[in-house]
Amino acid sequence: SSLLAQCLRPSCEALILDLVPVMVVFGQLVVGPPGAGKTTYCSGMQQLLIALKRPRILVNLDPANDALPYECDIDIRELVNVEDVMNEMNLGPNGGLVYAMEYIEINLDWLILRLKTAIGDCAVPYVLFDCPGQVELYSHHDVMTKITQQLVKALDFRLTAVHLLDATLCTDPYRYLSAVLLALTAMMQMELPHINVLSKIDLVMDYTDDLSFRLDYYLGVGDLSHLSRTLHSGDHPLNIKFRKLNELMAEMIEDYGLVSFEPLDIQDTECALRVLARCDTANGHIMNSEKIHDPSDPVSGIRLFNVGLGDSGESIEDHLERYEERLRARREEENEESLEHGGGPAG
Repeated sequence: SSLLAQCLRPSCEALILDLVPVMVVFGQLVVGPPGAGKTTYCSGMQQLLIALKRPRILVNLDPANDALPYECDIDIRELVNVEDVMNEMNLGPNGGLVYAMEYIEINLDWLILRLKTAIGDCAVPYVLFDCPGQVELYSHHDVMTKITQQLVKALDFRLTAVHLLDATLCTDPYRYLSAVLLALTAMMQMELPHINVLSKIDLVMDYTDDLSFRLDYYLGVGDLSHLSRTLHSGDHPLNIKFRKLNELMAEMIEDYGLVSFEPLDIQDTECALRVLARCDTANGHIMNSEKIHDPSDPVSGIRLFNVGLGDSGESIEDHLERYEERLRARREEENEESLEHGGGPAG
């Protein structure tokens, strides 16, 4: 039968949803534009949670993602996938994805039931949602907002939106300002606690000389009037034409005062732990870690709590300085391994 017919047909699964008990559920909604590293982040965070012996459930919420590098517990493509939508409804990739997300919203009982089953009797459930990369879904379309609101209501979710943006955007003032504006728009639209992350920070560390300011300036989204002067330093006609618009956007971002970023190199454990700690603080998981019991580790709950508080007093400047040292050591080790195997330097 067609997708439209399935959409209109009542779900039998909805009749047994209330038979499965639920508890408070924590999680991350991983969003961001294409190429920001959402899937890589979910894979890396999954490995980190395994190392911490924390219960986790990984959900692929992207009906267009057909190359998953990880094993997910729930795959939304079992309900709907964009390729089928495009073929049946004669839609393009963007229209097909929007239709698929709206279809998921209408048939959300399917996802809720599988989440309840996966959660089972877990002490402190923690769910990672790998979301699509179409920014319209987070900036002005309300489908993702409706999905999260229903999940919160049905499963008593404590969700944090983790918004990934490519750190290399910092090398271009125009792209950086657009990224900050996108982050602010998503924060207002999604109505969730937000952790904004500059991913792939290791790539930009090689090009700090190309940055107009220190990296911590971009992370803190400081006084954007300095950035505005950088935008208007050239004599390009567009600089003159859009000068007032750029100044007003920078002023609006500063007036809200909501946006800041965490640096992330998903290969660096301390970077990943810092982001995880920020998420746990935002969604309240940090106050429930004592409920996690690992039979092989009697103080596992206390240790998880300490992970959340361990870097709370470290400044971003100190964090970046220590990260740069670790990155340098890691690259030296990679070069040594490459030379041992007969190859050239790793770069």
